[in-house]
Amino acid sequence: MNDELKYLLARTAQGKYNRRAFLGKAGALGITAVAANTMLSSAAHAAGPVRGGTLSIGLGGGESTNSLDPAAATSQVIFNILRQSGENLVNVSPSGEIDFRLAESIESTADAKTWSFKIRKGVEFHNGKTLTPEDVLATLERHSNEESKSGALGIMQGIESMRVDGDSVEVTLTTPNADLPFLMADYHLVIQPNGGMDDPTAGIFTGPYAITVNEPGVRYVGERFANYWDDSIGHFDTVETLVINDATARSAALQSGQVQMINQVDPNVAGLLDRSPGLSVRNVSGRGHYVFIMHCDTAPFDNNDLRLALKYAINREEMVEKILSGYGSIGNDIPINAAYPLFDDTIAQRTYDPEKAAFHYKKSGHDGSPIILRTADGAFPGAVDAAALFQQSAAAAGIPLEIKREPNDGYWSEVWNKQPFCASYWSGRPVQDQMYSTAYTTGADWNDTRFFNDTFDGIVLEARSELDLVKRKALYSEAAMLVRDEGGVICPMFNDFVEGVRDDIAGWEADPNLEMMNGFAAVKCWKA
Repeated sequence: MNDELKYLLARTAQGKYNRRAFLGKAGALGITAVAANTMLSSAAHAAGPVRGGTLSIGLGGGESTNSLDPAAATSQVIFNILRQSGENLVNVSPSGEIDFRLAESIESTADAKTWSFKIRKGVEFHNGKTLTPEDVLATLERHSNEESKSGALGIMQGIESMRVDGDSVEVTLTTPNADLPFLMADYHLVIQPNGGMDDPTAGIFTGPYAITVNEPGVRYVGERFANYWDDSIGHFDTVETLVINDATARSAALQSGQVQMINQVDPNVAGLLDRSPGLSVRNVSGRGHYVFIMHCDTAPFDNNDLRLALKYAINREEMVEKILSGYGSIGNDIPINAAYPLFDDTIAQRTYDPEKAAFHYKKSGHDGSPIILRTADGAFPGAVDAAALFQQSAAAAGIPLEIKREPNDGYWSEVWNKQPFCASYWSGRPVQDQMYSTAYTTGADWNDTRFFNDTFDGIVLEARSELDLVKRKALYSEAAMLVRDEGGVICPMFNDFVEGVRDDIAGWEADPNLEMMNGFAAVKCWKA
């Protein structure tokens, strides 16, 4: 790197030189855009975080029915708010390692059946109460209770007993599970005073920003918590989150400077938006996937031939090209892809096959009446257009799909997990056990395909306790085949996380775990 470029890099990282001009200079010297962006990110980190200022974020995925109860978190806005204001025992780092938070260390028995989480001292809740191991225990107990309707219920059902042991919380499992620390990073498992037993919707947590404004479906404000225990994060004085469900309005807010970050950039306009002055589009591939889900226990989807007909009737390649514009990859009717270490890439790729679709449709004995597929703009970016493409490809196989467009507001509370056939979105999970336990095992409260299969449950349970990775991978391959061939999920594509960030924000890093830097964009970034 020549001296001029080094100088411009330093000035750009300090916010004193235009980022786009730096990228142009780097390009002229033969440096790729990816490499130049990496230089900028590294330089910004080297320059060090800056305290102060207000961050405004525009997010899609919010509803007037949203609650601050972590157990009920279903949409992107509340996920991000929980990341800003709350904390788990651990997080998962961008590189896939355990990042200790409210647990400062973890120990386990040799068989991975009993785990001990040592709880950090000197941590304060936003109401002034000091965090105790009893708060942690009560949180885990609440999410283990079926009445909580927690999104983490599936992963908590493998726990046999829990207790406080001095400064630690000890968790004993029904069967060994080497992945338990990763499960504790589930965003529903935010620690609350007395576990949220008193008022789970109070929004009292231990994170860097205390919630001062809570207007569901409209706006949230967090103020830096003066007594927060970790001064390496939480750099802004104030974080304002605006709910902007319309993708066009969200992009316009970023371009005008009304907000400094947005999620869910429409892939079809990402390239154009990236050329706008003063901002850039960031994308990272991960485990997120766009799906159409069928309830396996509800007619007509309780007929596996009909489910197979619909799976063969979708054109995945066309959908990735037209909906994702290349910001993603083809799915295979399973929620697992190559982002998972134990992914089996030998499973045959299902392709669009109108003849097979027509065969299974006829075999199903369906009466020919319209099959209603519900969707909404807020289901995932391009969901309405994706449903239209699905309708067209299914028609070629003689399958009559009828698209019903639902309102964005209330979609996740009134349509998803209630209606038998609809568009949906999953961000993925760090490990396969968590993905399957959250959404596919029989006892999971978020089993949104109503896939109740004892053989599958047994395989997941066996894989959980198998410490030999070769054998474990083989078990997960069996589980994947059952979901693919008998389950109710149609998974045409895995999406990149595509976000927009203005140039006056520093500290952005690619994180494949979940959107918006795994929800920590407001926590880890700072004003350049």
